[in-house]
Amino acid sequence: MSAPEKIVAEARTEFGKGAARRIRREDKIPAVLYGHGNDPVHVILPGHQTMMALKHGGANALLALDIDGSEQLALTKDVQVDPIRRVIEHVDFVAVKRGEKVTVDVPVHVVGEAGPDTLVVTENALVSVEAEATHIPEFFEVSVEGAEVGTQIHAKDLDLPSGTTLLADEELLIVNVTEQISAEALEAELEEAEAEAGIEHDAPESEEAAEGAEAPAEDAAEGSDSE
Repeated sequence: MSAPEKIVAEARTEFGKGAARRIRREDKIPAVLYGHGNDPVHVILPGHQTMMALKHGGANALLALDIDGSEQLALTKDVQVDPIRRVIEHVDFVAVKRGEKVTVDVPVHVVGEAGPDTLVVTENALVSVEAEATHIPEFFEVSVEGAEVGTQIHAKDLDLPSGTTLLADEELLIVNVTEQISAEALEAELEEAEAEAGIEHDAPESEEAAEGAEAPAEDAAEGSDSE
């Protein structure tokens, strides 16, 4: 993890939805800092700088917040994003100290091309570890280059940097390389599953039209017999 980016935070004195909207209109972000048994500290952060710092820092971005002239290391715990405009609406941080051990979930990045006719399935995209607050891995890279069907990568196979301890079960399955299923086999499995669930589909329009065309011919035949 690179050195935490320093960001000057303003003390937040107004609360409520109206105040939050005014903060966001000024391209700023409301945030709160928890931790170390202290009361929550409510602050306002510069929008663009904070967004870029969180983007570069990843899921567990560590920022150095300047609060009233005093620096506080802040570990990102929750980022609320507007689902439509994709802008950050609020951030929750946990106060940490240099050298302090923290528990975090680190994302897994799968790279490489597995062997032919294989399907690479990421069974668990996050792995729980303990690491120093200033040395949290941004991600764990897992290579499946040339992997054959049946290859499995577990948590114990991850390359952990010095100072990082695995908290997840060692046998936690991270990546599973299986045989690629054909479209025909997939369709057959789907039909079997639907049949077991009692799902019935309406006949295609072409079949309905064909049945409709046959009906008058049958009626005509019955009419000629009665005459």
